[in-house]
Amino acid sequence: MVTSDQRRRQLAREKYARQQQRREENRRKAKRRNTVIAASLAVVLAAGGAVYASVALTGDSSKASDAAASDTPTTPAPTQSESASPEPKLTVDQKATYAMALKTNEGEITVTMDAAKTPHTVNSFKHLADKKYFDGTKCHRLTTQGIYVLQCGDPKGDGTGGPGYTIPDENLGALGKAGADGAVTFPAGTVAMANTGQPGTGGSQFFLVYKDTKLPPSYTPFGKIDAAGLKVVQDVAKAGVEGGATDGAPKTHVTIEKATVTEK
Repeated sequence: MVTSDQRRRQLAREKYARQQQRREENRRKAKRRNTVIAASLAVVLAAGGAVYASVALTGDSSKASDAAASDTPTTPAPTQSESASPEPKLTVDQKATYAMALKTNEGEITVTMDAAKTPHTVNSFKHLADKKYFDGTKCHRLTTQGIYVLQCGDPKGDGTGGPGYTIPDENLGALGKAGADGAVTFPAGTVAMANTGQPGTGGSQFFLVYKDTKLPPSYTPFGKIDAAGLKVVQDVAKAGVEGGATDGAPKTHVTIEKATVTEK
């Protein structure tokens, strides 16, 4: 029997999907418009006109750009109702280390998390794990070129889901100062939060780095995978992406059967 709480969550998800569809339609319209503008500018330049312009091809300003979306761990922008929801009250011991155990159909993955460095993030994961939020969810995205990550944590399994609240960015300086390319190295074994490309938009989606990856220092690094767990992720990556692509659903389907967070 469906409970009233489950029904409310289902209605919220359906509303979110409708809003995302409208955003996508607006994004496509904006992209077509900008393409026309860019083509017009090219004609002027070809005719010898000295025209200087900067055309933004982002579509929806609340999301990361299309170019960035292909090589960054992005999530959709939260709706107004989601971003307005409060994050869980801080109940973790902010001086303690926690372990997040992910039991998957491909093997165990254990992530060590330091609450002293990322209290809001660790607290959120414990809150969600205690509610069995991650149980039965699949890792929906694998990238094998440009960046090397397996992205998980979406209850909808398509990259559009979230917990109904956002958490602040934390520990952004942990991986050092960005280089001339604006990036830092996320070492293999790092676990970090995905976001929309805007500050403070982390939710429940996270990514597991299976090979050293360069990214802007705007993703909260909050955990480290154990050796056995890293091998699990690397084996999934070796199998590749469905359809032979370099970014998409992993060919080896990964389901988080059970997630628990405990103090070490």
